[in-house]
Amino acid sequence: MSDSSPPATPHRLKRRADFLRAAAGKRFHGKAFTLQAARRAQTGPAGVGETGESGLSAAPPRFGFTVTKKIGKAVVRNRIRRRLREAVRTLDPLPARAGHDYVMIARAEALGLAFAALQAELVRALGRIEAGKTRAESLPRKSRRQEANPALGGKPRRGGEAT
Repeated sequence: MSDSSPPATPHRLKRRADFLRAAAGKRFHGKAFTLQAARRAQTGPAGVGETGESGLSAAPPRFGFTVTKKIGKAVVRNRIRRRLREAVRTLDPLPARAGHDYVMIARAEALGLAFAALQAELVRALGRIEAGKTRAESLPRKSRRQEANPALGGKPRRGGEAT
């Protein structure tokens, strides 16, 4: 094989359940898109049982693309979707984890951003998600009990003083 061959087309997400599973995973909010990622729940052949870690790690990463109607009409949405697909396809090497699903939710800025900048943001997003904690996960989280009780560091409830 020659080294000048075009990069292979990444696998695509097509089922709604896959998009929903990625939405429940980690997120990265960028200028041109939001990237959602989740580990794929892989089943064996014909859906028989769970495969081991080796079967999951051999599965290539899959990508899904979403462009909402708020962005514009069909021509604009399709152009943005094509740009995002091409940015993923031409990234060599693709820094995505095997056995993971990724969903890119486009913003209007994805159309006006330079292609190299779009790819750089994609690499940054994949790196941030793979590094572990995103910003939302690194912030300390208060329990509901703490939020309701000012003595534990929370705010008093609406309607007056806490008792």
